[in-house]
Amino acid sequence: MTTFESRDFLIEELRKIEDWENDQKDLWFWEKLGRLPFALLDRVTPKFAQDKIGTIIDELGKYIHTGGDYLVKEETVLKKFKQKGFTPKSEPFTLRDVQDIPLGKMDEIANVIRTSNTKLATVQGATTGIGGILTLSIDIPFLIGLSLKVLQEIAISYGYDPNDKAERVFIVKCLQFTSSDIVGKKAILEDLSSFQTENQKKQMLSQLQGWREVIFTYRDNFGWKKLFQMVPIAGIIFGAFLNRSMVGDVAEAGIMLYRKRRILERMNPSETSF
Repeated sequence: MTTFESRDFLIEELRKIEDWENDQKDLWFWEKLGRLPFALLDRVTPKFAQDKIGTIIDELGKYIHTGGDYLVKEETVLKKFKQKGFTPKSEPFTLRDVQDIPLGKMDEIANVIRTSNTKLATVQGATTGIGGILTLSIDIPFLIGLSLKVLQEIAISYGYDPNDKAERVFIVKCLQFTSSDIVGKKAILEDLSSFQTENQKKQMLSQLQGWREVIFTYRDNFGWKKLFQMVPIAGIIFGAFLNRSMVGDVAEAGIMLYRKRRILERMNPSETSF
């Protein structure tokens, strides 16, 4: 593997990521408040919306095991490198080639992915906010699908393959991380700290047999959105804000956690720790 960065540079970048990990706090006030009315609101949620939530839970399971309908094509991200002026040494340009690209170029593509998708999420949130609570059945699958798409594309931008089942486990863990409280985030970071070992990959896959908790936690974040969606104008504003913040958080977590893996692999190419 070609190394473009000095060890001192990699150490400094790793320190920045560790600072970010330490800054991850408990759920902010509005998120905590928003979960309070969720049980009550569930009683008035239309059955078709409840059924849609159940369908999404099943689809996430399919994603973990086979990729399902959510699996993205790596060519989509590889084209972004070329659009940003990167010229591969040879054709065809493959995911293996991405692993040798300078970290700064990887970051650039990952941030392009984050920016474009947070804009898309904002528009979608405002649009579904118009319909109030009835559009929840559209909003939840959209956000789940978009979040998985963003994380897969970020994985590819750092040279990792979502076609690998173990990699999809890592992606779902990233999704789970964004919806967890401080205790949950700490536990997930500990899980990911040794992700590169085969034993840990198998252990994490076993843990995710209970992957439904990811969706239920993710679903709970819609508590206050559902509350405000009952008010037409507020539904537009809060729908746009929440969707933007949720996808932005997912993208940020994906960038930081995948970036950390790539840095550590460049610092210690013979080691397998995260």
